[in-house]
This record gives sequence, C-alpha cells and structure tokens, in this order.
Amino acid sequence: MPPAATAAATGLTSDQLLERILASLDDDKAEEVVTIDLRGRSAMADHMVIASGRSSRQVAAIAEKLVQRLKEQTGRTARIEGKETGDWVLIDTDDVIVHVFRPEVREFYQLEKMWMPADALRSATLDRMRADHAAEEARRQN
Repeated sequence: MPPAATAAATGLTSDQLLERILASLDDDKAEEVVTIDLRGRSAMADHMVIASGRSSRQVAAIAEKLVQRLKEQTGRTARIEGKETGDWVLIDTDDVIVHVFRPEVREFYQLEKMWMPADALRSATLDRMRADHAAEEARRQN
C-alpha cells in the first residue's frame, strides 16, 4: 500500500505523523534530527527522519518510546529493528522511516549524503561547520 494510502487509513496525513514523530524525538532529547522529504523520490515512504542518541541505551530508549507513543496516539503499530544492540534502530511506520543512530555509526553510514538533495546537504554541512567553529572560538576565549 502506498504511504499516502496508509496514512489515510489511520486518519493522519504523513505530515501529521511526521509532526508526532518529531515531537517524540524532541521529548526524548534526540540530537541532530534531520528530516528528508521522499515524496516523488521513493515509493517506500513520504519522509525519512535521521536522529542521534548519545549512547546505545539512549538510542534504544528513544526508539522504544517512539513506537509506544505512536501506538497510543494513533493505534499504529510500527515495525522496529536493531533495538537490541542500540547502534542503529530503524522504525518503519510505512509513511515515515525513522533511523536513530549512535553518533559514530551515523557518521560511518552517512545516510544524509545518500538521500538529501545536494543543496540541502551543503547547507547542513555549512551550519555544522559554523557551529563547530563558534564552539572552538568560545573555548579559546575561556
């Protein structure tokens, strides 16, 4: 079933589901959350979300809470893989694919580079470089 049809079956648009997912990730202190619009680019989902947790334990907890909240709020049962190790957890809601990584694993696989449009990737890279530079300058001044 295409993502838009799946969302309609639960009464939520894929954008509304994405909002709930982002709120859950924010509540659980996920870091470096990136959303990628897949509409027109892939039939597997409308959106992809990539986020990081600081440790395997936090990655697993973020994923578990997300699946639990989606079930409670929407009645939707998401598929989850990788929670046992907590290095890279995949949550498939049909309309939104969520990847939660430990930072080292995320850096190794670099899914953003594979899926983000080049101009958005350049912008995200520049933002990260500016933030790193500002942090380094602040350390030097202290």
